[in-house]
Amino acid sequence: MNNAMHRVQKLLSNYGYCSRRHAEELIKQGRVKVNNKIISIGDKAFEKDNIYVDDKPVNKEKKVYLMFNKPLKCVTALKDEYHKTVMDYIKVNERVFPIGRLDYNTSGLLLFTNDGDFANKVMHPRYEIEKTYLAEINKPITDEQIKKLEKGVILEDGKTSPAKVKRLKENLIEITIHEGKNRVIRRMINKLYLKPRYLKRIKIGKLELGSLKEAEYRSLNSEEISILQNNLHK
Repeated sequence: MNNAMHRVQKLLSNYGYCSRRHAEELIKQGRVKVNNKIISIGDKAFEKDNIYVDDKPVNKEKKVYLMFNKPLKCVTALKDEYHKTVMDYIKVNERVFPIGRLDYNTSGLLLFTNDGDFANKVMHPRYEIEKTYLAEINKPITDEQIKKLEKGVILEDGKTSPAKVKRLKENLIEITIHEGKNRVIRRMINKLYLKPRYLKRIKIGKLELGSLKEAEYRSLNSEEISILQNNLHK
């Protein structure tokens, strides 16, 4: 970011303080100051400026990037009144948040960070980052059904982009997409009059879940961060 000015909500997100949306609400409520001056939506600041929320200084945390193997039966949310959340498993000093989401009944690779810019790029459709899933289906999938997935399936919210599909067993496939639609894999399979019994994300871009155990997390190494960042330079 160097000497450039940025909207304050973006800086708050980049520092891992909160999401941009929440930052905008704080600014609207008059709770955010830059160099002791209350700011308005649209105001910008330098990275070197001092930002305060409720008169408390916002710390510029070190950037954190985590890989988590999400178990079933927890929701991808910071808080939830009724269910266990992914945040119940993550114990780090920095204020991290999940990049994207996996639904309650889907397990596997989920990333966390406090780098708002990085998270927004990973989720942005422009970069078309592929996500790969293992899907165990309730009955054998036919060649014709696989071809339909590969061509794209018409859902309520539009046609999906073509998927890459590899049959591993008669009722087990590896499917790769770059869409961000809610529950898209599950809905694509349901559209073929099949039901996924088990759904697990195993890759994001070229980053693989590997041998990380369920409900455990670890920091990404510099090589893995570079792999993801290379996906973002389109």
